[in-house]
This record gives sequence, structure tokens and C-alpha cells, in this order.
Amino acid sequence: MPPSDTPNGGREREILDECQGAIGYRFLKLELLRSALTHTSSANTRAASNERLEFLGDSVLGLVTCEQLFLRFPDYQEGDLTKVKSAVVSRKTCARFSLEIGLGDFLFLGRGVHTHGEMPLNILANTFESVVAAVFLDGGWDAAREFVLRFVTPEIERVARDAISANAKSQLQTVTQREYGDTPRYFLLDEQGPDNNKCFKVAAQVHDERFPAAWGHTKKEAELKAAMNALAHIHGDELPYPSD
Repeated sequence: MPPSDTPNGGREREILDECQGAIGYRFLKLELLRSALTHTSSANTRAASNERLEFLGDSVLGLVTCEQLFLRFPDYQEGDLTKVKSAVVSRKTCARFSLEIGLGDFLFLGRGVHTHGEMPLNILANTFESVVAAVFLDGGWDAAREFVLRFVTPEIERVARDAISANAKSQLQTVTQREYGDTPRYFLLDEQGPDNNKCFKVAAQVHDERFPAAWGHTKKEAELKAAMNALAHIHGDELPYPSD
């Protein structure tokens, strides 16, 4: 049902209009957005809440993400793709998307819901998925895909960077065994700062060849960055973490 012309309906129209501005999409069928923002606590029936939209939105979000991962990582097998997808569209991540838009400010909640100034993450995550479904039903696949990509693309890039960093040491070991016939060792060259905020300088070395060092806030981080520096040096690429 479209918003009524009562005083409450007027405020409702303002909320829906502000929400459209926040999400960057204008609805042809405004009732879809109204449903997406309706928590079960304020709905006359469960069917009038955003639960059904949440179900659909979860699938749309997953499909857009899977398509991007399939294209972005042609060498990944099913298990690797599944791990990345789980990180990109986790409940925690969806809740963060909601917070970025400010969806919590536009929710229609019942009087019995007490948020104590902080919206529960599960409600925020559900609402984001519901809005995805509403955009899909209103504008079709292209509109939903464009909307979702605004949020998941940076997440995919972040996960990809983390994956590369996490695998850097094993990648370096594979390369040095092939090129040098030995595995790398990591040397702590320097540490600076107070005990509660130290930085560590580490370099990877194979035989007598020491690769460019890198700084990190922990020894583990410094070793990962040192491994990435070593890989870049071996391949003749620009150092990602120059230390000087």
C-alpha cells in the first residue's frame, strides 16, 4: 500500500524520500521500499514485514557476488570462491553496509523494540538484504546488480589484498625453492616505539641474499610485508612496502 495522506503518512513519505536519497535509487513502486524498511515488530502481519524480501535479497546479493568472484578469480576453485564469498557477504558485512547508508534511521519499528541507541546488527543486516530485494523487484537485475556492486566491489578488493598478503610467505617459499634451492628466513633488523605501539623492521633472506626490508606493527605483519617485498624484488616489480 502506498503511504497515506494522513499526518503520519506525510512523515512516512519524508522518511521514504530521505531513504531513497541515502541509497541512491529512486523507486517506481514506493511500497516495495516501505516493505523493505518494515520490521516484524511494526507489521500487522509477518507477510507485511521485510522477512520475505530478506529471503530474496540474500539470494540476489549472493548471485551478484558469485558472478564477480567467478570473473575476478579465474584460477580459484570452488572451495576458495566459497571462502571469499563468505567473507564478502557475511552478516557482519551486510550490517556495516546498512550503517554506511544509515538504514537504521529509516526503519519502521514497533514500540516493543528497544535498541538502546544502537541498532542490533542482525536487524541492520536483514534490512540491507531486504532493500536489495526491493531494488531487484522494482528495477530488475541490472538495477540490483549496480546497487550491490557499489558495496561488494570494495569488499572483494579488500579480501583479495588480504588473501595475497596471507599467502605471500608460502608464495615466496615456493619461488625461492625453485630459484634458489632453499627456503627463506626472516630477520628482525630493528624495532622502534613504546611497548604499547612498537613497529618492527623485518627482511627475508635466502643464503647470502637479503631482500628489501619492511616495517609492520607486529612481527607477523612485518614478515608478510617483507615477503611481498621479496616477491616484488625477485619479479622486478615496484616494492609495495619500501622501508626507507
